[in-house]
Amino acid sequence: MKMKVEDTKLNYIVEGKGKDILILHGWGANINTVLPIVNILKNKFRVHALDLPGFGESTEPSEPIDSFKYAEIVKTYIDNMEIEKVTLIGHSFGGKLSIILGAKYPELVEKIVLVNSAGLIPKRGPKYYFKVYSFKTLRFLYKTLFFWMKNEEKMERFYKKFGSTDYKDSSGIMRKILVIVVNENLLPLLNKIKAPTLLIWGDKDTATPLYMGKIMEREIKDSGLVVLEGTGHYSYLDDYQRFTVILRNFLQYDAI
Repeated sequence: MKMKVEDTKLNYIVEGKGKDILILHGWGANINTVLPIVNILKNKFRVHALDLPGFGESTEPSEPIDSFKYAEIVKTYIDNMEIEKVTLIGHSFGGKLSIILGAKYPELVEKIVLVNSAGLIPKRGPKYYFKVYSFKTLRFLYKTLFFWMKNEEKMERFYKKFGSTDYKDSSGIMRKILVIVVNENLLPLLNKIKAPTLLIWGDKDTATPLYMGKIMEREIKDSGLVVLEGTGHYSYLDDYQRFTVILRNFLQYDAI
């Protein structure tokens, strides 16, 4: 199904009946990556899942936006669907949007589940800065050495070769958005969340390391952290059985 929100066409699905749950996927993902979570809950709840703008079958924003604007687009979806109270389940970037919505609209959010959530600036030591400056130096050299190529073509080749995985997989507007969102720090928002919050994390996660989950547990008043040992950034897929049990317990869902 499609919904027009400002200049973006949102693709979404709704399955089941009952209290509303909204599932938000991570960066570079789409509805398909969270369908396993939809399948856990659709027998008891009215479950919504979105392709966030620029992913899946949803159109890209017309200009670069930040995470707060993404959250407002999600809020418009919630309003258009006439949802009065919602439980948010967010993985990675989707968790970041859930944090914003939980902090800004506490009266709207009943519960929150953050799965390997983004939202904090990672610890950056000497290795990080060496990598950044090396990247900038390589970019300058690339511009100078490949002088005969068009600038757009030249830089696209550079980013495909030397950029991060997410950066390589992005282009145009989405690449500019990625640069914006990775430098946002939501730490000041965490203590504004009032909804009971479950944090689920993989101890082998390198994208959003476990220490971030521990910080969030400390800062969000009514929260608890569950660590899925041996799992990575997609902990809910790596240990789907245990994830299912934990999620159902938090949502007080007795499986039929």
